[in-house]
Amino acid sequence: MPTQDDFLVFGKPYIGEEEFLEVQDSLRKGWIGCGPKTKKFEENFAAYRGCASAVALNSGTAALFHALDAEGIGAGDEVITTAMTFVATVNAVLHVGAMPVLVDIDEDTHNIDPSKIEAAITPRTKAIIPVHIAGLPCDMTAIMDIAQKHGLVVIEDAAHAIEAEIDGKKIGAIGDYGCFSFYPTKNLTTAEGGMLLAKDPEKLDRVRRRSAHGLSADAYSRYTSSTFLHYRATDMGFKNNMNDLQAALGIHQLARIDTNWKRREEISEFYHRELQGLNLIMPAAPEKNQRHAHHLFAFRVTEGFGISRDEMIVELKARGIGCGVHFLAISQHPYHADKLGLSPDEYPIAERVASQTLSIPLAANLSDADIERVVAAVKDIHAAF
Repeated sequence: MPTQDDFLVFGKPYIGEEEFLEVQDSLRKGWIGCGPKTKKFEENFAAYRGCASAVALNSGTAALFHALDAEGIGAGDEVITTAMTFVATVNAVLHVGAMPVLVDIDEDTHNIDPSKIEAAITPRTKAIIPVHIAGLPCDMTAIMDIAQKHGLVVIEDAAHAIEAEIDGKKIGAIGDYGCFSFYPTKNLTTAEGGMLLAKDPEKLDRVRRRSAHGLSADAYSRYTSSTFLHYRATDMGFKNNMNDLQAALGIHQLARIDTNWKRREEISEFYHRELQGLNLIMPAAPEKNQRHAHHLFAFRVTEGFGISRDEMIVELKARGIGCGVHFLAISQHPYHADKLGLSPDEYPIAERVASQTLSIPLAANLSDADIERVVAAVKDIHAAF
């Protein structure tokens, strides 16, 4: 087995010196809660996505939850989403008391198949949550048309898709809401954190209050006011706000986001070129009108490769290469299968793809030697089996 120093960690965050200095500045000034840097990060992110404002939260999951909550979606309601995603997408629906309704995926893109959405709509359907898997945009034109036809809210799960676009339109700013994650492995990280965009500014103001105990004035507003401000609880809220230590990372991560994106695009192109002809199904390339965020490079290990996906994970690890599975089908999780009454093989495409998909390292801080090592390991495994 390789030593810890030799191991190529999957999804290792790319933290620059600027982030260290910004965090130190917050520590020295003593304002480490939700304050000026959180506000600055919100403003910068909103400008990057072409929106008037944004609310910084403590996770992408919180963003999904508050989008649903802002629409009053709850018990007795249904929300349509994809059959293959991280559990956070469906958990947010369950947390507001609604029922997730799953739709199978497109086998090429791994995104929700729009042609199957309308069959899942009932009188109880209130929203659609498309998930832009790996950073490849969903077919938002078709999804928005369906939503408009049936009067449904669209909440984009853009956890993988900060940089993604369709026809120059920013992913996360096409639907009624855009939900982003800044988890350590994401293209932009604040260690933990998330961001919510909304077309309706009043809904976003409600989220801002609800995510901070439902108070009429946050601590920083009270601190910086020239007069004494009382706070009032105008709603029963939650504790989901971001803090300035997280935002200190995000400010500088966002400043480098397009430079980092360009490097990940180069790595993706290298993988596509070098891994052809190995009985692997390469991830779908973006359409000409799309900008892929290149969050993941997830190929599929077919029977012709010689070993299974899980066996390949073991072989890569033995060669010092970290990797991931993105994702299991929701029906393959015991809790969700039981909770939602899902039957085996109910979503055949999602379940087949989920049994084959494997993500190899894709990060802006990978050197040419790193990615050549990844390719060499995959080729070595192929030759051995």
